[in-house]
Amino acid sequence: MKIILFSILKFGLAVLYAPLKLLKTKNRVVYLSRQSNDKSIDMLLLEKALEQISPDTQQVFRLRMIPDGIGDKIKYCIGVIGDMYYLATSRVAILDTYSITVSCLKHKKELKVIQMWHALGAIKKFGLQSVGTKEGRDEKISNAMCMHKNYDYVLAPSRATAVFYAQAFGCDNSKIKICSLPRVDEILSTDGVAIRFFRENPGLSDKKIVLYLPTFRDREAYAVNELKTEFSQGMEDYHLIVSTHPLFSQVKRDDSFSYNGSYSSIELMKIADVIITDYSACAFEASLLMKPLYFFVPDYQQYVDERGINIDLKKEMPSVTFENAEQLCVSIKSDAYDQNALFAFKSKYIENSSNNNAEILSKFILMLLKQVR
Repeated sequence: MKIILFSILKFGLAVLYAPLKLLKTKNRVVYLSRQSNDKSIDMLLLEKALEQISPDTQQVFRLRMIPDGIGDKIKYCIGVIGDMYYLATSRVAILDTYSITVSCLKHKKELKVIQMWHALGAIKKFGLQSVGTKEGRDEKISNAMCMHKNYDYVLAPSRATAVFYAQAFGCDNSKIKICSLPRVDEILSTDGVAIRFFRENPGLSDKKIVLYLPTFRDREAYAVNELKTEFSQGMEDYHLIVSTHPLFSQVKRDDSFSYNGSYSSIELMKIADVIITDYSACAFEASLLMKPLYFFVPDYQQYVDERGINIDLKKEMPSVTFENAEQLCVSIKSDAYDQNALFAFKSKYIENSSNNNAEILSKFILMLLKQVR
């Protein structure tokens, strides 16, 4: 039944889209996302850089998460018509997730579509890599939704990552552009966030801050509790901050493992002394800061079997990958960290670790805009 509904939906969208493609193409870039209702840090930085080098280029943002309520879902569907209008009248489309209007419709030849994925790499399998797995989409539904079709370019931060991205987005190497995300510029910037943090959290100034940034998964609550237990005993010189995935609601805020103020994950990484994650792409972001980075993966084999991974952490980062929380804490307290291994990890998965990535990407987009004039 779902397959039939998707087929009807695609036909209806194609009928509505056909007359829109007769409209004149404008000097415009349209951004699409279902990740958030707000501009991501990558979009903000790219918007600013593109505005500086090409102020006459119009930039439009179509950013809407799929809502829960029936009424809101109807409004969302109406908004899809607006997405189609901007796709039909723009020269470049940039998205950071799957878009049904991009992948399921036939577009003008002059429209160039760039997949600027919302992560700086992929430890875990995703997209077409995870189709048919326990945590991935059903293969028939994936085919019916034309998952990740119609991309002209897919941005990848390294040649190593390009291998995973080609599989995840179902594209060949000719569509991969090695280019780090604009957020790298923000990660490497010095913005005084530590001063603001410790002004709002004076009681933490004499502690070593350990930041835990897990990915979104069912066993997240278990992993959080394991770490909380260990940091509650014998870790008096450390303060654990648990910053869970925004989509995960099973882990409730605990003041003993939190902080005052509003800070993004990037800002928290800047003030942290030690960073712990699991299969999250924030590991690549953290590696740029060259701070001690650990992987806490108590469900490692289960996750490998159910989801699949691109990077075998036990082989690439064996000295800092732990399934046991107690052993992890012992390693942190030993204050002995292999910086060479971390540098090798960073260099392999992020080839351009300088702070000019937004500029590089904006110039590439400008080149595309000139090509389709």
